[in-house]
Amino acid sequence: MSSSMNQSDLESFHSHLGQSKRILALLGAGLSASSGLPTFRGAGGLWRTHDSISLATPEAFEEDPGLPNPAHYALAELARKMPGFMTLSQNVDGLSQRASHPPEQLQLLHGTLFELKCTNEDCDYRETNFTDPVVPALEIPTGSMDPRSDEARKEASKQLQAQAGGKGEDLDISDANVPIPSLTAADLPHCPKCKTNLLRPGVVWFGEALPRDVLDTVDDFLEARTEDGRPEKIDLIMVIGTSAQVTPAASYIDFARAKGAMVCVVNMDTNDAPSSGWREGDWLFQGDAAILVPELLKPVTGDVTPKI
Repeated sequence: MSSSMNQSDLESFHSHLGQSKRILALLGAGLSASSGLPTFRGAGGLWRTHDSISLATPEAFEEDPGLPNPAHYALAELARKMPGFMTLSQNVDGLSQRASHPPEQLQLLHGTLFELKCTNEDCDYRETNFTDPVVPALEIPTGSMDPRSDEARKEASKQLQAQAGGKGEDLDISDANVPIPSLTAADLPHCPKCKTNLLRPGVVWFGEALPRDVLDTVDDFLEARTEDGRPEKIDLIMVIGTSAQVTPAASYIDFARAKGAMVCVVNMDTNDAPSSGWREGDWLFQGDAAILVPELLKPVTGDVTPKI
C-alpha cells in the first residue's frame, strides 16, 4: 500500500505541531513492521526476518544500523527537541531504544525482550541481556547456516529428534503441533540474587498486569498541573501503528481529548478510527509509518536520515 498525504492535511498538521508543547505518542506493532519485523515472535525464538540478537547488541548495530526505521529516529529526535513529549510504546523489540530515544520520555507498556528478571516478584533482580540464547539448552543451529533458513530448521529438527531418541529429518519445529523435548528447570537460567528462582523475559505475558510504574508515569503526564495549579493542556496525541479502538490506546485518546488534544492516527488501516469517533480537525494519515512520521515531524526534527 502506498503512503501519501493530502497536502492541506499535512499543512494543517504542521501548523498545529508548530504550536504544540505537550504531545503523547502511542506506538504499536505497525511501527516495527516498517522495519521488516512481523507483529509477533516466530517459533524457535526467531523473528521471521531477523534473529533476535540482530536487534539490539552494539556489535549488531555497527554491522546493521538500519533496523530502527526513520520513524524511530524522528520520534527520538522529537523527544530531544520537545521536553513535553512522552511516548508510550507497546513494542518489545528495543528499536526505539536503539534509535536513542531518551529513556525518560519512553515508557514501555509491555516491557522489552532484552531484559531478564526474576520470576519471584518479591525479588527485584533485573538485568539487560542481549545473549541469544541465554543458556546452551536453548541453542539452535548457527554455524555457517542462516538461522532463518529451512536448512537450519531441518538441522534443528534432527538435533531435537536425536535428543529424544528418534530418527528422521522431517520435523518442522515451527509447527506448534510437533512435540519437542522438554527442558528441566536445571537447564534454564536462575536468578543470581536469590539463587532459587528462574529468570524470565522482561515482557508482559498474557494474563499479567501492565507495569504500574509505566501507567503511573503516563497518568502523571496527562494529569500534570502548572505551578499555579491549573491543569496542563495536551496539544496532540499521535497513534502510530496501533489500533485506536482497543485499550489502552482508546482510553488514552479520550483522556488526551479531555485535556484539549487533537488526534493524529498513522496507520495502514483506514478503519482505525478512535473508539469515540473522529472530531473536527483530527488527522488520519494512511500508509507506512517509516515514510509518514518523519515527514509529519520534519518541521521540528529536521532531516532524521541516519548518517551511516
